[in-house]
Amino acid sequence: MIRIAKLTEIEQIMEITQACANKMISEGVFQWNNLYPNKEAFQKDIARNELYVLLSESSLIGCIVISSKKDQVYSEIDWLTKDSTHYYIHRLAIHPDFQKMGFAKQLMNFAEALAKKNKITSIRLDTFSQNHGNQKFYENRGYNRLGHIFFPKQSQHPFYCYEKLFYKN
Repeated sequence: MIRIAKLTEIEQIMEITQACANKMISEGVFQWNNLYPNKEAFQKDIARNELYVLLSESSLIGCIVISSKKDQVYSEIDWLTKDSTHYYIHRLAIHPDFQKMGFAKQLMNFAEALAKKNKITSIRLDTFSQNHGNQKFYENRGYNRLGHIFFPKQSQHPFYCYEKLFYKN
């Protein structure tokens, strides 16, 4: 089941993202660290009703942010469509104990169905240039890589930006 996150679930969400960060670091992928993702970001996501959680047999195992707010850092990307109605995916995480079971696909299917239902022009997102698994995941879903951005507090390596069209504007 996927539903809007509750403020009381932030600690569980932080445990999931920290477990993901630890797994990525152990694999040589330094995408997340002790600065990101953080509790403050998730609190803002909840305040805007943009943070969703995935439950399996009543256990919280993953999360995704589906935002309509464009972060300033995305302004330098030459997107496929002009700015209008878009979703931006952030902080997609599945606890490592549940990875490679189709749960990330469920969260993205949910986001894409929501985009279609709400007649959203496209979904935009970024993923770490050193996370080849994520790149393949999004490219196999029909996302087009368009450029890159940097998050200096996270890494010296770029993050690739992707977009998938739903309605032409």
